[in-house]
Amino acid sequence: MERPDLSYVVNEFQASVAVKQRILGDTPFLQQITDIGHLLIDRYEAGNKLLVAGNGGSAADAQHIAAEFVSRFNFDRPGLPALALTTDTSILTAVGNDYGYDQLFRRQLEANGQAGDVFLGISTSGNSPNILMALEAARLKGITSIGLTGESGGKMRDLCDHCICVPSGDTPRIQEAHIVIGHTLCAMVELALFDDPRGSGSV
Repeated sequence: MERPDLSYVVNEFQASVAVKQRILGDTPFLQQITDIGHLLIDRYEAGNKLLVAGNGGSAADAQHIAAEFVSRFNFDRPGLPALALTTDTSILTAVGNDYGYDQLFRRQLEANGQAGDVFLGISTSGNSPNILMALEAARLKGITSIGLTGESGGKMRDLCDHCICVPSGDTPRIQEAHIVIGHTLCAMVELALFDDPRGSGSV
């Protein structure tokens, strides 16, 4: 078998950059992210929290995003309440064993979510059954739902209050854009709620 060479590496980076360039050229897409950032700011100001879930690589992204809110992002400040619903093995195995894998996140939203909270469901296909069931639970509990998915939107498109559909059908490219979006939303909340010790000129 032939080993991938330098041109392969270049092509991978170019493919990743191309998705970001498509996003940068789409003003309604960028406005949607801005509006969702403002929504999160409003909900945090009201004392609500963020709950995040996904599967596989998207589970890692859920934990990554929650950690940025709870710990810090660009500068030191008080922690913001955020829960990744992918981390407690006792809960995951209990719910999976007793109710089935599709119920993993729904059950946790029913237990820990409150009206006014925000649920961020991540699925590159937009069709992950446990995310879809969680979105249904969020609607019943008055929890605002945000979907992070790929260009088709899948079944998530009709279940989310806000569905961010990255303009790609390639899973790695979608995931790369998802984490940029997560970082951007966290940075927006952080800047709006806390004084930036780096000064007004910081980005």
